[in-house]
Amino acid sequence: MTDAPRPEARAPRGFNDRRARDLAAERQILTRVSAVYERYGFEALDTGAFEYADALGKFLPDADRPNEGVFALQDDDEQWMALRYDLTAPLARFVAQNWETLPKPFRRYAFGSVWRNEKPGPGRFREFTQCDADTVGSARPEADAEIIAMTVEGLEAAGLPAGSAVIKINNRKLLNGLLAAAGVSDEGQKLAVLRAVDKLDRLGPDGVRLLLGEGRKDESGAFTKGAGLNAAGAEAVLAFTAAGVGGRSETLDRIAGVIGGSAEGDEGLAELAAIDKALASLGVGADRAMFDPSIVRGLEYYTGAVFEAELLLATKDDKGQAVRFGSIGGGGRYDDLVARFTGERTPATGFSFGVSRLASALRAAGREMGGEARGPVVVIAFSQEDMAHYFAVVGELRAAGIPAEVYLGSSGMKAQMKYADRRMSPAAIMLGGDEIAGGQVTIKDLDLGRALSKGVADNAEWREQRPGQQTVARGDLVATVRKIIEAGQ
Repeated sequence: MTDAPRPEARAPRGFNDRRARDLAAERQILTRVSAVYERYGFEALDTGAFEYADALGKFLPDADRPNEGVFALQDDDEQWMALRYDLTAPLARFVAQNWETLPKPFRRYAFGSVWRNEKPGPGRFREFTQCDADTVGSARPEADAEIIAMTVEGLEAAGLPAGSAVIKINNRKLLNGLLAAAGVSDEGQKLAVLRAVDKLDRLGPDGVRLLLGEGRKDESGAFTKGAGLNAAGAEAVLAFTAAGVGGRSETLDRIAGVIGGSAEGDEGLAELAAIDKALASLGVGADRAMFDPSIVRGLEYYTGAVFEAELLLATKDDKGQAVRFGSIGGGGRYDDLVARFTGERTPATGFSFGVSRLASALRAAGREMGGEARGPVVVIAFSQEDMAHYFAVVGELRAAGIPAEVYLGSSGMKAQMKYADRRMSPAAIMLGGDEIAGGQVTIKDLDLGRALSKGVADNAEWREQRPGQQTVARGDLVATVRKIIEAGQ
């Protein structure tokens, strides 16, 4: 008889284990951003992790096995359910299901895990946390403006200093108007133009000019078919994407000169002008929210305004090398999503960001939100006979709101102190026989010890000074520990 093989301890690909530092950073971001959203009058909403698979819009699966892009299972009633891919499709379902009883417009924010059945890669996970805010039921451009202003304030509340990120705004109707003026009506050709413009940062105007025309061969020799615009059409698109320099009103003037008065283009310009006016009233200048016609990501999905938050802070990777972090969130107007359920077009606009990505951006910019996760005060266990005294101390600390624990391992004094230090404990409490008999406690300030150890060159001097250790009356326990914690914050 042989033993069964042991399973290998491993996390599934694309699923990430997170410890206290990461969780603390994300919790702080969500708490701060949620406070901004609620101050703007947005209601919190949480929907279930699963949605029926046919409710997921463009991720509608095939009839046999709906697992393309989503994680799905078949319920006992033979209906397919899938873990939510984002927070927008559940919102559309919720609004369609409850429209008659909802206040209109319906303003909601939500955060939670989403799951994507895609190939994982560096920084690309199959499960992550999103945070969204949306207004459903208002076609006013001012609804877009308020989402943008709220995004600016939310990102700054999350830890980004003013001026370290900018919201770049475009409108699908502008590009539609431009292409209509150029005689482009085929949806496939429009999509090819969008994809070409989306590569502007990477390929520059010359590379995009080729992709707008007949096509481009890359360094490896691979050929990408172009959008098939003539030379004049390609130059018009490039002139359009280059119009976003300077203030918002100046940008609108330049765009108007390029578009040439098409009906849909004029409609887009009017919407951006209304957004500009509302943003100015809300105190959001062009340094925080600007018009940029080169922003095309998502225009295949959005029906009007589209916006993308770009990080401007200098960032470094894990090796200390400078990197461009780029987008940290995006959104726009999507007036067709609820119509999938109701058949009636319902205006909607919103913004979404990945919480883990924003936390990573803050960390890459040297603005860690979680910091080193603080551990509890640790009470050293010298003997089994005195455990009642140890637990009385942690009970007193916990009752005062101070995290504390008794060491419950089986190691000696040195290992216990190492344990407390590894937990990033602010202090260690020692109750030997003398302290217990004298109604005292000995407190070692581990925060001070860590700080001083970085500058101590002479170990003998260190041992002689024994910094940060004091013996106090039992009645002074809580006040002394609280002072240590406050000094280390």
